[in-house]
Amino acid sequence: MLNQTVLTGNIGQDPEIFFTSEGKPIAKFSIAFKGSKMKTSWIKIVCFGRLAELTEKHLHQGARVGIIGTLDENKWETDEGVKKSNFQILCNSLEFIKTDGRGFDNNGDDNQY
Repeated sequence: MLNQTVLTGNIGQDPEIFFTSEGKPIAKFSIAFKGSKMKTSWIKIVCFGRLAELTEKHLHQGARVGIIGTLDENKWETDEGVKKSNFQILCNSLEFIKTDGRGFDNNGDDNQY
């Protein structure tokens, strides 16, 4: 079954970086995008490995990015027994559309990873 999501949007906050117990990086951030009826919607993006490192180094609040990834659903139950869920995109590919240049040098770094 095909599960591929393509979105462009602006980052709402600077990405957060975490590390697994094995020391592998994970970056998380949310992007705003135009949903149905041109309403602004938000979705969490999760990057792993080299993409997480690049995200931490180059992306910031307000940057515009293109994301290709897999839609993933999180499910959990609160302490009160209420079942909840949300969706996130597990990023496979990231394109920097517009940043303020933080973290880039002038030797022609590619903007797609």
